[in-house]
Amino acid sequence: MKTLYLRVQTPHPEDPAIQACVRVLRRGGLVAFPTETVYGLGADALEPEAVAKIFKAKGRPADNPLIVHAADADRAFELASDVPGEARRLADAFWPGPLTMVLPRADHVPLETTAGLDTVAVRVPAHAVALAFLVAYGSPIAAPSANVSGRPSPTKASHVLQDLDGKIDAVLDGGPTGVGVESTVLDVTVRPPRILRPGGVTEEALTKALGAVTGPSKAPHGETDIKEARSPGMKYRHYAPKAEAVAVHGSPADVARALTNLRNVQRKSKPGFLISRETLRLARWSESDPTVYVLGQRTDVEEAARRFYDGLRQLDHAGVAEIYIEAYPAVGLGVALYDRLVRATQGKALDAAAYLRSL
Repeated sequence: MKTLYLRVQTPHPEDPAIQACVRVLRRGGLVAFPTETVYGLGADALEPEAVAKIFKAKGRPADNPLIVHAADADRAFELASDVPGEARRLADAFWPGPLTMVLPRADHVPLETTAGLDTVAVRVPAHAVALAFLVAYGSPIAAPSANVSGRPSPTKASHVLQDLDGKIDAVLDGGPTGVGVESTVLDVTVRPPRILRPGGVTEEALTKALGAVTGPSKAPHGETDIKEARSPGMKYRHYAPKAEAVAVHGSPADVARALTNLRNVQRKSKPGFLISRETLRLARWSESDPTVYVLGQRTDVEEAARRFYDGLRQLDHAGVAEIYIEAYPAVGLGVALYDRLVRATQGKALDAAAYLRSL
């Protein structure tokens, strides 16, 4: 299969690239398209055969549910058999935006889309190209991240092609994504609503809107202690680079000293480093070094989230054997970033201060 690469000129339903991708979906094909979080791999959410192609292209386990994207709240709620008042308040507050709600599944939503569950995950993306595409298509689009299952999510069209070139019908290039980590998934079928996956809408914002939410129940190494996942990103290894990854905790000064020593000790194995600008400066390394990727200022978790997956992919491309990733404070959006870090590293971590004391 030859994957078409189509660049959006104007984020409008009549844009030629968007119309070409509409035709692909109508014949049961797959289209990768940008959202504000990451690129999604889209198929008609109401066509089981099309949905099955998503799982095949990604190598995705069949019991891992998909998120369904709709052009507006009314069309999203048509996918649910019941819409509680909390869901409507959340839609008013956060849609379009990086919030996915888990609701009771309407009968016309195929079980293939929900991985056999009686619930459906829905959202309205806050991206002009995604919304124009949804309006042009006129039907909901199921779209997990457009990558091989388990790999870092794509935040650029080029990332999609790295994983899925020749496996999908088309890539709709709308530029780099803005948030960089996936949507928050909130189960609204329980009281109080429960966060299943932290993401682009923070727990603080949800609490302010609803009054109370609960967080995910986590087992060691970031895996949720459940047998039935009602949300993507709960049961399986996710967001992982090809290289072995290790989270590094500590102040920029301690992280810089620890990583400098590790770099000297492991020079022959070519380690890579995903670090803050403060750590780069303290270590006196060059940002042009292909084994070093700067996430931004330690105080700017939004920039770090936007750059995280790109950094993992670039360091993999550089051929490093290990990637040491500086941990940012788990506050606000940093909670979602930390969740992705834990999953990418499978819980492997290094305390910089303790490491330095051991030398």
